[in-house]
Amino acid sequence: MLKGKSAVVTGSTSGIGLGMAEALAGAGVNVMLNGLGDPDEIEKTRAELDGKYDAKVLFHGADMTKPDQIEDMIETARREFGQIDIMVNNAGIQHVAPVEEFPVEKWDAIVAIILSSAFHCSRLVFGEMKQRGWGRIINLASAHGLVASPYKSAYVSAKHGMLGLTKTLALEGAEHGVTVNAICPGYVLTPLVEAQIPDTAKARGISEEEVKRNVILEAQPTKEFVTTEQIGAMTVFLCRDEAAQINGASLPMDGGWTAK
Repeated sequence: MLKGKSAVVTGSTSGIGLGMAEALAGAGVNVMLNGLGDPDEIEKTRAELDGKYDAKVLFHGADMTKPDQIEDMIETARREFGQIDIMVNNAGIQHVAPVEEFPVEKWDAIVAIILSSAFHCSRLVFGEMKQRGWGRIINLASAHGLVASPYKSAYVSAKHGMLGLTKTLALEGAEHGVTVNAICPGYVLTPLVEAQIPDTAKARGISEEEVKRNVILEAQPTKEFVTTEQIGAMTVFLCRDEAAQINGASLPMDGGWTAK
């Protein structure tokens, strides 16, 4: 059903984005990876996915704070794949600080990478999707797009904004076969999160299991991490025809966090 279609996935060299990209490649979708990291490691990842699945996997290192680089990434994907059917806006960064101490440059970077890049990527692919009568835009939001936590003013604002963008574009594409949805995960056990657990355990004088259950997962009633595989599976489902009437949705995958 999806075999032969093509996708761009921002922020996909590791963590959640890589999980989404791999799930799409596993469904036969050609994928343009994007993100930061060691060039040799990125090439190793790209080559592994390209060899493992019946799909073409490429990489573009566009900086998500630079609209001209985003445009070049989209044009490159269009040239290499012929068209872009699926746009996954996943790129993001985080910074935690009280608002009166929040660095202005961090605010600007977080809003640019999370929200503005989603706008730029979407606007650059929306026209062709409407013309063909089929398209999928999937925004990786967060439980923090639905509720707030202190000291995360930029991240929470950008993720809330992403849900507004999702709803607006869903209405614009509704009569043209283009759906736009947002996935809102709770805490995901990515390499970045996992690396913080031993230090937190040492600092608090508790076990690593207690850090996971009582510190990181305090807000998630299941006391279980969301997995990148689960998010990848949701991504693929939203691209399938069975999900054609899911449009403008903000879909929590948070173990019940936002049900409270």
